[in-house]
Amino acid sequence: MTVQVDLPRETGSVPAVRRLLRCALASLQVDSQYGADLEIAITEACANVVDHADGTEKFEVRLEVADDHCAIDVRDEGAGFDPESVGRPGADNERGRGLFLIKALAENVRMHSSPRRGSLIHFEKSFA
Repeated sequence: MTVQVDLPRETGSVPAVRRLLRCALASLQVDSQYGADLEIAITEACANVVDHADGTEKFEVRLEVADDHCAIDVRDEGAGFDPESVGRPGADNERGRGLFLIKALAENVRMHSSPRRGSLIHFEKSFA
């Protein structure tokens, strides 16, 4: 199953994406632990767009869900960022954990970004 949606860059889009993911995973009867990891990862990816993708009004989420894996792309056309500059968050930091969490909870995490051309965060999760 593949689902692609364009969403406004606003806080209310984040829970909408979580519900969409939850429904897609439930329709394929994916184990809830995999779903919980993916919900956290997609929440962080979308929250990063809402918080940081200056210069754009919308973003795109693409879910590819199968019996044995899920692949997620979160794409925006914002100002971009330097993926190499994102390090491990400090123990006392309340913010800045999003990309670190995505890397910890998902597989095959890739980040691409270009100044003034936007960003793509891709991640996957195997259910095997």
